[in-house]
Order: sequence, then C-alpha cells, then structure tokens
Amino acid sequence: MLTIPERVLFILFTGACLASAGVGFWRVFGAIRRGQGGLSFSWGRLPQRVLATVIQVLLHRTLLRTRRIVALFHAFIFFAFSFYFLVNLFDLLEGFTGFSTLHKGGLWATYNLVADLLSVLALIGMVYFLVRRFVFHPASFAFNPEVMLLPGVEQGIRRDSAIVGGFILLHVGARWTGQAMKIALEGPDPWQPLASSASVLFSDLPEGALVWGIHLTWWLALGLILLFLPYFPYSKHIHLLFAPINLTLGLPEPPGQITQAGNGAARLEELPWRRILDAYACIMCNRCQDACPAHTVGKSLSPAALEINKRIYLNAHLREFSRGASSPPMWEYAISKEAIWACTTCSGCVHICPVGNAPMLDIVNLRRRLLEEGEISDPNLQDVLVKLGKYGNSFGKPERQRGQWVKGLPFPVKDARRESVGVLWFVGDFASFDPRVQEISRTVARILHHAGVDFGILYDGERNSGNDIRRVGEEGLFEILAEHNIRALDQASYQLILTTDPHTLNALRNEYRQFGREYSVVHYTEFLVRLFQEGRLSIQKPLGRRVTYHDPCYLARYNRVTDAPRRLLAIVGAELVEMPRNRENTFCCGAGGGRIWMSEEPGKERPSENRIREAVALGVEYFIVACPKDYAMFTDAVKTSGNEGRIVVEDIAGLVAEAVGIPVEVAQQTSLTSAGSPS
Repeated sequence: MLTIPERVLFILFTGACLASAGVGFWRVFGAIRRGQGGLSFSWGRLPQRVLATVIQVLLHRTLLRTRRIVALFHAFIFFAFSFYFLVNLFDLLEGFTGFSTLHKGGLWATYNLVADLLSVLALIGMVYFLVRRFVFHPASFAFNPEVMLLPGVEQGIRRDSAIVGGFILLHVGARWTGQAMKIALEGPDPWQPLASSASVLFSDLPEGALVWGIHLTWWLALGLILLFLPYFPYSKHIHLLFAPINLTLGLPEPPGQITQAGNGAARLEELPWRRILDAYACIMCNRCQDACPAHTVGKSLSPAALEINKRIYLNAHLREFSRGASSPPMWEYAISKEAIWACTTCSGCVHICPVGNAPMLDIVNLRRRLLEEGEISDPNLQDVLVKLGKYGNSFGKPERQRGQWVKGLPFPVKDARRESVGVLWFVGDFASFDPRVQEISRTVARILHHAGVDFGILYDGERNSGNDIRRVGEEGLFEILAEHNIRALDQASYQLILTTDPHTLNALRNEYRQFGREYSVVHYTEFLVRLFQEGRLSIQKPLGRRVTYHDPCYLARYNRVTDAPRRLLAIVGAELVEMPRNRENTFCCGAGGGRIWMSEEPGKERPSENRIREAVALGVEYFIVACPKDYAMFTDAVKTSGNEGRIVVEDIAGLVAEAVGIPVEVAQQTSLTSAGSPS
C-alpha cells in the first residue's frame, strides 16, 4: 500500500521516535533505581502472581470497588487498546506488503468483527471520559484548598488528559475511518457492520480521494503511536506499563505488617524503590483521596496529591534525578508536614488503589524521619510518647494499675504469668484504662466466664502492643514494647491469644513476625461465634433491635475479619442495616496512626462525626462497634455532632451479654433513654 518513499520515511520516523522514547524510559528506570532496596524482589510464586494480576486486570476487580459506571467505560478503552496491539501489527503489515484482512473469512472474520466493535466502544468510552472531566468537573477531581500541590498540577493533569484523550480519539478514529473508506472502495464487509454503516458517508467520493484518504488515515493511526512514544514516559498513560508490574509485585504481606525502613525517609531517593514506582503507576484517578478520612473532612492530606506531586517533580527533574541528583525533602513539594500527621493509617488509600500503590507507607517513612529530627508539632503526641516510654501505656498510669479493671467481678481472673490458661486475653490500653471501655472489658470477662472459658490476662506484664506507635514513626519505642510483650508471652502457658482490640490483634498477628513470632490470635467476635457454635453460649432472649455496624479498619481492612461480627448480630437476633461504606470499604473512626492522641483542628469535622452522621441517616437506633478505640471515638462523636438521643453507641459484647442473659453493668446497659436528651 505504501510507496517506497513512504516506507523510507516511516522507517526513519520510527527510528527517531523510538530513540527519543528510549531515552525517556531509561531515565524513568534510572529514577526508580535510585530508591532503596536495589530493585530486589521475591521471585517466589511469580507465575501465580502474574496469573492473578492478569485475572485482576481483565476483570477490573480493583476498579469495580467504586465508580462502577466509570469502570465500565474504562473497560471499553482497556479492551480496545489491548486488542489494538494486534490491530496495529496487521495494519503495519498491510502498509508494507499490501496484505489486507478485508473480506476474508475464518479467523480473519472474527478479528474484523472484534476490531470493529471495540473501535467504536473505545471512541464511546473516550468521549465519556473527556465530557466527564471537562464538562461535568466531578468533585472527586478537586483537592481541598489546604492540600499541597506543585504549581500547575491541576492544569497539567487536565492538559495531559486532553493529550491522551485526543491521541486515543485520533488514533482509533483514524483507523476505523480508514476501514470505512476501504469498505466504500471495495464493497460492504458483513464482519465490520459498524464501519460498513459509516462507509455510506464516503460512497460518493471518487476512487482517488478514497485511496488518498486511506493513506492519510493509515499515517494518522500508526504515525500518532510513534509520535506519542516520546511523550509516553511523561504522561499518566505510562501506567499501562507500570500498573501491571506494581500489581504483580504485590503489596507487603501480610497487609497489616509495615516493613522496617531503617531511618525513615525525607527525600525521594530515600524511599524504597517500590514507592518511586508508585508515582509512575498512578493513574491520577483520586480514588485514594475519596477513601481518605482526613481529606473527606477537609484536612490538608490527599494521598493522590502525594503521588501526583512525586510524579510531577520527577517529570521536571528526571534527567538530573536519574543521574544521582538529590531531591529536596518531600515536605517541601509533595506533602506538607501537617498532612503527614493527619494520616490515620487506615489503609483506605492502599485498599482502594486500582494499581497497587501504597501512599500510606510513604507517610510512615516520612514520620520516622521527622521524629528522628525531633519534629513533633503536636504536644499531646509528645506527651503520650513519653508516657509510653515510661509506663508502657498511653494513659500514663502506673503499670500495677493495668489489671485493676477486674475489681468488682464476681470471680477471679487468672494471672497467665503464674498459671496455665487455655486463652490468654491480651487486653490493650483502652480496654484496661479508659473508664468507659473498662465496663465493656468486664462484660467480655463475664461472657467468657459464663461460657466456661479458661482464660487469664498478663496484668502488669502487658504493655501497649506498639501497633500505632510504629505508625506514628517511633520505630525504636515500638521495638522496646514488642520485645517486652514477647518476653511476657514466652513465659506464659496458653493455647490461644484473644484480644478485643483490632490494633493489638494486628500487632500480635502481623507486626511481631519480624521478631520470629507466629501467634495464634483471634478477635473476640471470632471467638464468641465459636462459643455459640460449640454450644457453650446460647440465646435466652433474642434482641430484635435495628442496628448498624461499623467495621474497624484494623479488623476489616488489615485482617479481613468481616463475617464474624455480622454472624454475631444475626445470632443475637439483631436486624443489621449496613452502612454504605462497609466491610473492607469501611470508613475510619479517625483514631488510627496515633491520631487518637493528637489534637484536632478547631472548626473541622472529625472522621468519627462524619461516620455518625452516616449512621443516623439510616434511621437505626444503635451503632455497634467491636473496638475499644471505636467506642471511645464514637461516643464522643455522638455528643460533638449533636446526635445525643438519636443514636446509641454500643459494643457488640453488650448485645451478646444481654441475649445470653448475663447481667451487665448499668453504664453498659444502653438505651435511647440512658443516652440522654439532645442539648
């Protein structure tokens, strides 16, 4: 089809574009290689991981977690572009040999039909995305005013979207139009019904004009690919290359474990190389921002902005950075210090990301460096860290008082340090010291005693598990607390560890693995379900309440325990009305990552208040929790949000105790009357 001069020109053009793109890709590789870890990764189970990634991508599993209509139109473009690798190959062959798939049967007929349908779907999908971004301006594309953004970021994203969108429209549109012109020249092809329908637009053109048009559309379709290649390393379209790599490499396993990162990080090159790769895998969809509780309530944190700023900085300094130049501290251009401390480490951004990014891990690394440099802006946090170092608990209480909550129980609670127990209950700070939660702890103890469970606690041998201390960035203190707890656990004799605190569960189950410990530890909702199944607990009075349930981040998202609490609610006879954000897509209470110890910005809504408003809108009377920190956060939020008398926060243990006929302390007996009247 092509003339000899056209072939020579195409080959020269191809060489120039590939050379220019090669330089860009080599610099991108050099930038990623600057990260810590030496591009090392585990080769174990690589075929299985590749297969899992292929299935995940083809089924759009991560995209379909939210924005399902958007995911559908993305699928149009994705499958079309995937098939277009084959289409472009055959079009190139046609240009140089004259081979054509038109009017051919067999597999060629199927090929033409698929290409025809996918071409139109890609055009529809791209028009949808361009109209969505440039006409409707979704709120999810906007950032809070306090979010740190490099100059020109928002305009740059729109410009890049326009370039990429225009490229896809012109590339696919030119190829499909060329097919319609061929059909107008050679006759209808039943295996290209859509292009055949469009061919009537060109049926009156003379043969010479059609031949010229076919040449023009061929050059547009394939020439645009070559012209786009040098821009590709600098566009968000590069996620086509790095997103599958990121997904195949996978997130840290188990999800609740944060790998030790030495001295933390301040500069881009001090991050692990996987976190630099995140910037190139990012598709700038802002799904992580939608899931972020801090951004939702108007704070300066946006995990999306963090990745986008990293990417924009790399684009602007790629040549020198890839050759060894150092970046400024990231809090000067990627994320403000205020935003670093706003993170609740709920992992919502990690869970929702369709390309496997983990901006939360950047934040933990940055916190470590800030603490090493003595920068703690919040005096409350500084005070708590001192208390944890001195007393082993965040309340600053003497160690001997840790087990005082058992006083008043009509039975003794064993000291697991001195006698063997079947179940060792690792209680945690809030369940031990907070007066509100102490009553819940006594309720749990009564249930265990009622079921005949042989259990005990460590009393003053227990320390804070260190889960949130690690996420604050105090790695040294985390190790001190963990090592103390490990010694206490090693000296005790037990078969199973029980905890009511998901944060503690995560530390014992996941974080202590780095010390060579594999503990059999369960959340109390899992254990209570087991007691009902074994017949050691039985229902005396079904409750019949309409309730909603809040999934704790460290239970549902980090440790994937979502069924047990719901089974408990069904067992006790409660009618569950699900929150819109539930299970692994839950919304954070705002306590994690040390935020429960930090002061809140005046005038800003708290994540816990946002969540209570969501629950009140369901029209239920009871808000059920399964975490001591949740109980503390949400009981406060009911008051501060002005919803006293409208909804009552109750721990799930209270429902179980009432349903099995165990007397519960007055303060744990929750009702709309005892909740008080609206002020």
